[in-house]
Amino acid sequence: MGRDVTRRRVLRRVLGGAATLVGGRAAAAGLDDPPPFGNARYQFTVLRPQRMVPPVPMTRLGGGTVTFDAFRGKVVLVNFWATWCPACRTELPSLDRLQQAAGGRDLQVIAVSLDLQGSAVVAPFLRKLNIRQLEIYLDPEARIARAANDDNPGVPFGRYGMPISYIVDRVGRIAGYLVGDADWTSDGARRLLDYYAGGRNG
Repeated sequence: MGRDVTRRRVLRRVLGGAATLVGGRAAAAGLDDPPPFGNARYQFTVLRPQRMVPPVPMTRLGGGTVTFDAFRGKVVLVNFWATWCPACRTELPSLDRLQQAAGGRDLQVIAVSLDLQGSAVVAPFLRKLNIRQLEIYLDPEARIARAANDDNPGVPFGRYGMPISYIVDRVGRIAGYLVGDADWTSDGARRLLDYYAGGRNG
């Protein structure tokens, strides 16, 4: 009888220790993943392996070009949109508010228009929406965003829907993307951006 009790106690300790070990591993693994964020149809998709953004020149709406090296040290939220996209009309003001509220030393929000007509249609569209804070770039020749079935490695971002937003981390790696419009001023969006601002994805 005493021997059976002792065996049961030992077994409980072993099983309890195993459960703690497994739970600890699961918790540790969970810490490596970004917090969930999405919209009604899609979730933020983490890219693995990550790759660096190549030095592709981006044309500013007001003229001149920059590469992603200009943003090194910041988390960059890159939004691809077009004037003919209804969901983009909804999302752009949210991105504008995010840049106004949180843009600065740690975060930069940029919006890249894919309109073939370039500034001729983009500038009046943005004035109508009262977009004032976003840095606007033009990509009518698809040098920055490629179609989903295009495997050209020189074009850094895939276009799997419209709009589509990418997060680029502080060292210039493409971390992941979200298809469709989202509220980028929401608590969920802030948690996701804070995760990458904290450097916990590398």
